[in-house]
Amino acid sequence: MAGHRFIARTVGAIALAGLAGCTDTAVPVEATAELATSQAELASVAQAAAGRKHFQEALPGTNGRSCATCHVLADNTALTPAHVEALWARNPADPLFHRIDADDPTAPVPTYEHLKKGLVRVVLPLPANMDVIDVQGNVVTAPDRKVSVWRAVPSIADTGFSGPFQADGRETDLVTQAQSAVTSHSLGGTVALPVLQRIAAFERSVFSSPRARFVSELLELGWPLSTIPDPDALLLLDASERRGRDVYNLACEACHGGRTRNRIVDRATHDIAFYALKPDGNIQHIIGPDGRPQRVYVPRPHSEFLNAGYAYMTYLGQRGVVPLYNTSVGFPQYRFRFYTDGTRQHHVTDLPPIPVTASGDPNDINPALDENGAPIVGPALAAQWYSTDPGRALITGDPAEFEAFDVPSLRGIARTAPYFHDNSHATLTDAVDTYSRFILPGIPTVVLPQHPPEFPGGPPESLTPAQKQDLLRFLQRL
Repeated sequence: MAGHRFIARTVGAIALAGLAGCTDTAVPVEATAELATSQAELASVAQAAAGRKHFQEALPGTNGRSCATCHVLADNTALTPAHVEALWARNPADPLFHRIDADDPTAPVPTYEHLKKGLVRVVLPLPANMDVIDVQGNVVTAPDRKVSVWRAVPSIADTGFSGPFQADGRETDLVTQAQSAVTSHSLGGTVALPVLQRIAAFERSVFSSPRARFVSELLELGWPLSTIPDPDALLLLDASERRGRDVYNLACEACHGGRTRNRIVDRATHDIAFYALKPDGNIQHIIGPDGRPQRVYVPRPHSEFLNAGYAYMTYLGQRGVVPLYNTSVGFPQYRFRFYTDGTRQHHVTDLPPIPVTASGDPNDINPALDENGAPIVGPALAAQWYSTDPGRALITGDPAEFEAFDVPSLRGIARTAPYFHDNSHATLTDAVDTYSRFILPGIPTVVLPQHPPEFPGGPPESLTPAQKQDLLRFLQRL
């Protein structure tokens, strides 16, 4: 009965929000404070309230950082560059500016340019079947078998349905994730399980909107996702927003579908991003019935991760090919060797492959063709000397998941800038532009006509300027 009472309350809240122009999307995310009507609900509310206190206060034995040091409550529980810059100007001794997230932790005077872009250092162990290699193919794995990458701090909103957690999905539950965060970013020891459970309860109480809470609670009650009513149907959309919804359904729904807005609902679109690879890291091709080379795909029926080119965009930014928000800071330059198992005796493939360019110029991004006319190219589909972040492959050791990341929920997306796993795009407008110019044109299952570039000298686009504006209007309402 408590669940039914919650549904009634939430539906009422959603309806009121819709009738009022959905004002719930105009305020920061916050823990939902519903009236408790049973002992179980009272206990849940009390646990979340206690968890909020743990979330905001540094735990004993840490470096002074709390969860809220990086998941800033006033900023939708994310870490914004504006917050970091303001805090640095006000108090450079704040626990946020611990050496572990300095640009160079060993420098006599640490600097924090990465952190000022909203990025934190993530140190991860290499899977047993992987090594770091240099351009010549020599193994250069560090003695501790760890690598560092720079990643954005995600909002904790909607964690009720957004797991697994972190951009690479390495944490399967919120309790484990909380302990890992304390260990890695607060340098603390083992936290008592009840404390971790209270932190997780608070995180599960934070939503981007009443509509997101509605979806999450029905999932928790055991409703199949396909049977949950669409809470966004109650939104009162103007003509531009309705057109934007139509664009979303055509261009975004395949990978950001379902009521959670983070489910891959078109497996064909997902699977064309995974290729069979040669030992040198280049994509395997076969000659099709028409005599032309065709890529060999490796379907991933149980994967919710996707290489949509985000890491390659940062690579291009580091090379000075495209201007990005994160270009002013340096990222790691990695190549990896994958083996069959932890003995690391039997080589499978190297990623990214050494580029073979059409011109022979190492800065050329256009690949050469082999004897069958197939491009000599790796998973990025263009020349790439190194990776700034191998993504999911660093967790699984699976080369098919090289530079693949979790598909994020688009609920509340307008309030979580910058965008992508490493804050490469400053605004939602930038993100939509990149999708129109570089991502959507390369997805053959998303059938959109080509349009003249909005930017002089740019590639043809999948969306017109008007469609992009309409899509932005709709995304701001999710």
